[in-house]
Amino acid sequence: MVGRLMFAVRTRGLTKRFKGLVAVDSLDLEVETGEIFGLLGPNGAGKTTTIRMICGLLLPSKGHIRIYDHDPFKEAEKVKRILGYMPQKFSLYDDLTVWENLDFYGSVYGLSKSERERRIEELLDFVELKGFEHHLAGKLSGGMKQRLSLASALLHSPKLLILDEPTAGVDPPLRRSFWSFFRKLNNEGVTLLVTTHYMDEAENCDRLGLMNKGRLVAVDSPRGLKRKLHGGDLIELVPKSGLDEVIHVLEGLSFVFKVEKVNEERLHLVVEDAETAIPALFTALERAGVEVRSLSQVNVNLEDVFIGLAG
Repeated sequence: MVGRLMFAVRTRGLTKRFKGLVAVDSLDLEVETGEIFGLLGPNGAGKTTTIRMICGLLLPSKGHIRIYDHDPFKEAEKVKRILGYMPQKFSLYDDLTVWENLDFYGSVYGLSKSERERRIEELLDFVELKGFEHHLAGKLSGGMKQRLSLASALLHSPKLLILDEPTAGVDPPLRRSFWSFFRKLNNEGVTLLVTTHYMDEAENCDRLGLMNKGRLVAVDSPRGLKRKLHGGDLIELVPKSGLDEVIHVLEGLSFVFKVEKVNEERLHLVVEDAETAIPALFTALERAGVEVRSLSQVNVNLEDVFIGLAG
C-alpha cells in the first residue's frame, strides 16, 4: 500500500510472566523496515526474553507480535524465511566443522546444494572465516564462533536479522569488526534488531529503545535520547566576566531554554540545537559586551541518559 509505513517488527502489549516474575511488561515496540534498532539495557532488563518471543521461540503470556505483518506462531514457516537469528550463546554443533555446520543449517532453511555452496563461500568471505572451513566449530576461538553464528543466521538471506548481545565477551577490535559487518548488511537493505548493554556501541543504531525491568523506558535516536535528558542540547560557557551579569544576558535570549551555574567560573545552557545556537550566542554576548573564554557543546553519554531516564 503506497504511503504506508511497513514495520519489520511490531508488538502490542507484549508480556511474559515466569511464575511470580514479570520479565517483559506490556511492551509496545516498532522496528521500521531498513533501520538498525537497538534494545539497550542492563542484564535482566528483559531484552533476551523479548527477542525469544519475537523469534517465536517463547510463547507470550499476553499481547501480540507481527514480523512484516506475519504472526511468528501461526505463520512460523513464512517468518522463518524472512528472519535470521543470532542467539547470545553459541548454539551450533561443536563436533561439526565450520563448513558442515553451515551446510546443515542451509539444508534446514531449504536451500539447494548449489545454493548452499554459493552462500557458504560468500559468507566465509564476508565474516572473514576463509581458510577455517575444515576446523571443528568447538575448537574455534570465542570470536570465530560468533562469526560462524552470524554466518549461519545469514545463510537464507533474511530481510530481518535479530542479534542478541552479538558482541558480548569479545574484545574491542572484534566488536568494531562486527559493527562493520552489521553496517554492510544494513546498507544492503537488511533490517537489524540488536540487543546490547554496551553504551558505546549503541551509538551505531539509528534508533534505540531503553529497557529496564521489562519495560520500554524511552525510544528515540541516540541524539534524541541525549536531548531528552536535559530538554535539548547542552552547552558549556566560561565567560571572562562575572557570572551574574552573563546570566542576566542569557535569560533574555529566547533560544536559551535553561541556564545553570556549574561553579563560580562556568555555566551550562540548554538550547534546542547547539550547532545553530553557538554562533548566535557568540554574537549576542559580543553585543552585550561579554568576553568569552570558551563556549562549546557538552558531550552527553548514553550511560548518563540511561540512568537519568530509567531512574
